[in-house]
Amino acid sequence: MTTLMQRRLGLGDATVVGVAAMVGAGAFTVLAPAAAAAGSGGGLLVALAVVAVVAWCNASSSARLAAVHPAAGGTYVYGRRELGAWWGYAAGWCFVVGKTASCAAMATAFAVYAVPVDAPEPVRRGVAAVVVLGLTLVTVRGVTRTARAARVILAVALLGLLVAVGVGLVAGGGGLSSQLATGDADALGVAQAAGLLFFAFAGYARVATLGEEVRDPARTIPRAIGIAFVVVLGLYVLLAVALLHGLGAERLAGSTAPLRELVDLRGPAWAVPLVVVGAGAAALGALLALLGGIGRTTLAMARDGELPRPLATLHATYDVPHRAQLLVGAVVTVLVLSVDLRTAVGFSSFGVLLYYLVANVAAVALARRTGGRGGVVGVLGAVGCVVLAVLLPVASVVAGAAVVAVGLAVRAVRLRVAGPA
Repeated sequence: MTTLMQRRLGLGDATVVGVAAMVGAGAFTVLAPAAAAAGSGGGLLVALAVVAVVAWCNASSSARLAAVHPAAGGTYVYGRRELGAWWGYAAGWCFVVGKTASCAAMATAFAVYAVPVDAPEPVRRGVAAVVVLGLTLVTVRGVTRTARAARVILAVALLGLLVAVGVGLVAGGGGLSSQLATGDADALGVAQAAGLLFFAFAGYARVATLGEEVRDPARTIPRAIGIAFVVVLGLYVLLAVALLHGLGAERLAGSTAPLRELVDLRGPAWAVPLVVVGAGAAALGALLALLGGIGRTTLAMARDGELPRPLATLHATYDVPHRAQLLVGAVVTVLVLSVDLRTAVGFSSFGVLLYYLVANVAAVALARRTGGRGGVVGVLGAVGCVVLAVLLPVASVVAGAAVVAVGLAVRAVRLRVAGPA
């Protein structure tokens, strides 16, 4: 039997979930490959500014839509209600696929920091798989437990991040002005870096997917998204500058665990375990939030028959889509055992950019239907999403487009055989 979930979360809980979803992604997986793409420290900061504008448009569109459509599923629901079933399905498919790759990236990032550098790769992948399975069980126990766990994880993560920022700014190698020069950066490299960095800002979508579980969603969701976005943007700027000051653009671009490398090189001995624990906690927080978000979107799609309907079943005791959560956890486990971190980041960015393309188009439709604000922001956000998506590394674009095409083809065949859901 399918029922609605209970509204248990307030502004603080929703904001913490959003911040936790973003902090782990940006701080520990994206800055290094983005620096490599940008070609210089100055190019990295320009890319950060570009993606911040696009992400703010997406956040604004998501907030307006969530206030009008406070249901589980995020842009899947918004696209379906404002634009039609095909748009909603495309958004939901892109979200589930892109964010599943994000989960694999987060679990892998945790293992990169938590496992000794000289450990064999199978050991690192095994640790990542165990983490995924453990956090999947947490999400099955209920949303309030997820939010409480996110608070604890976020506090530990922020401590480690702030220690790393302090080390980079105070004990860095100097020459910051030269590191911030644009150097060999070009427009394509900056655009690719911005597309990769988008991976770091997509966590506010997790707040929108909680629409059915937040108290007073018309007020709570927009405020939570705005607060989370501003907090995380400020943290990313500080972190990028600290890493450039402490490691330099070239060393940052080649690092697999830049924060650990920073404190190993520049910091006191006591700072190393704090940053390692904080890095692991941030990755865990992002993974926990992402697993819950994918489960809620899967729930919404299953309710409408776009995915198998048994996935819409809620647990009798914990009031969560436990079958959907268990399936997501199983798929992510397979991914962490088979893909590398940078591949997962690029693939995820492509899928999530298309997801927000639908959100922005839906926001434009909402503005036209109601005569409200948001049309111009939605258009700017949609254009930004398309540009960043097509300028991602070629492998990410090809793989992402292929998976999206498969999902659309599956729906077309299903409708042809069985008729509309």
